[in-house]
Amino acid sequence: MLQFDTRTMLDGASAPSNPAAATPRVLSPTAQKIAAEPTPHGYSPIVLAGTVRLIEFALVMLVGAVIYAAYVLPLDGFSWHYPLAIIAIGAIATLAFQAADIYQVQAFRGYEKQYFRLASAWSVVFLLVIGISFFAKAGDQFSRVWLGSYYIVGLVVLIAFRRGLFLMVQRWTQQGRLDRRAVIVGADEKGAALVNALMAQRNSDLRIIGAFDDRGDDRAPTAVSGLPKLGMVDDLVEFARRTRVDLVIFSLPISAEQRILQMLKKLWVLPLDIRLAAHAATLRFRPRAYSYIGNIPVLDVLDKPITDWDVVMKWLFDKIIGTIALIALSPVMLITAIAIKLDSRGPVLFKQKRYGFNNELIEVYKFRSMRTDQCDATAAKLVTKDDPRVTRVGRFIRRTSIDELPQLFNVVFKGNLSLVGPRPHAVHAKAENRVYDEAVDGYFARHRVKPGITGWAQINGWRGETDTQEKIQRRVEHDLYYIENWSVLFDLYILAKTPFALAKTENAY
Repeated sequence: MLQFDTRTMLDGASAPSNPAAATPRVLSPTAQKIAAEPTPHGYSPIVLAGTVRLIEFALVMLVGAVIYAAYVLPLDGFSWHYPLAIIAIGAIATLAFQAADIYQVQAFRGYEKQYFRLASAWSVVFLLVIGISFFAKAGDQFSRVWLGSYYIVGLVVLIAFRRGLFLMVQRWTQQGRLDRRAVIVGADEKGAALVNALMAQRNSDLRIIGAFDDRGDDRAPTAVSGLPKLGMVDDLVEFARRTRVDLVIFSLPISAEQRILQMLKKLWVLPLDIRLAAHAATLRFRPRAYSYIGNIPVLDVLDKPITDWDVVMKWLFDKIIGTIALIALSPVMLITAIAIKLDSRGPVLFKQKRYGFNNELIEVYKFRSMRTDQCDATAAKLVTKDDPRVTRVGRFIRRTSIDELPQLFNVVFKGNLSLVGPRPHAVHAKAENRVYDEAVDGYFARHRVKPGITGWAQINGWRGETDTQEKIQRRVEHDLYYIENWSVLFDLYILAKTPFALAKTENAY
């Protein structure tokens, strides 16, 4: 697979420095109509297939255990070789089903041959078990009734599960949850050829919703193979923030390097996959350099960060560790709430709009640290040292970051924050009288993942006041490093370092 050094390419592109300005672009009526359509959250086929594997492994072992407990255990008592055999049959069955190629979304959609393949693989499993027990001279150690019942009941249970899975996948397919919503960049003959090639593929999970171009309507057609042209590339940024877009495919030739780089500089802030179609390219790489959408070769330009099982791992990490932290820190939060109430009039909690994942506005919770009549919900004026708006209790909880603890409610209950990630900034926060997206090129790229309570920038000393452009620039650089290098171990490391970073209060007011 060919990997591009995107940061180098983007730095060298001659494009506007603020491609994702805070003021939304006005989309075309067609783009507005598509963006307004309800779009459910998509499900990862990789996670779905893995979940089905786990469920079927559990079902196979459950059937064997139930029959053993109901028939063998009352007659012969407990024997270790039965549980071991059940585990072995579960593992062999999972491998056999994988070899039969029935862990694909297309198989889940219920084609008759999947049941034939399932029955065949299940039969092979038991033939192997019988053969192994025969040659190991262990056949007399297992009940024939148990083995025969295991085969018949297991097959019925597996087919019943697959039928239920079919009904569920059918509903998800109708809802569009298993589709990859894609747009084409390039409204010309090459774009039309790419659309035709993609739509000609059978059993494709790709849903092409429109095309964009870097040229106006006077230089590019208004439709591509029946698909509407939804606007220019600048419009695509706004469009992808209003509706779910999973994939962007460039139909431009590799030789159009400057055009591609200029468009990438605008699009890299979005949390989606970007591919460059190579089906019509005269320049050919080795087969390993390509990935494929169906049978269409593409070059991987940018990948959406934290996808598939990584999303599941991070979600579990946030919910489990976040719940533990919420319970452990509840005495501190209770004492803080009482102190705030005794120190000044007003509510204990303060809600503030901030930028979240994909630039969505989210509402985060904090302990109120400022006087009620002087609270600044938009952070138009940053808090400075000895700021008279801050209460006595507020100064302490801001220095120690205790004011951030209610954001655990965002993590555990609302799900719009992570424990670790780029810190969410208020909508009108400024550095040197410039809003952040104007002060830092590519600022919105930090919103390709869910924001967090703590982050890589914070444990490296970049917390507190951002009165200069350099401070926000360094924050963004650390945030992008975190996004590009995320792992569960990295999150654990950041959490472990956070208490030590909070001890340094020189920049926290």
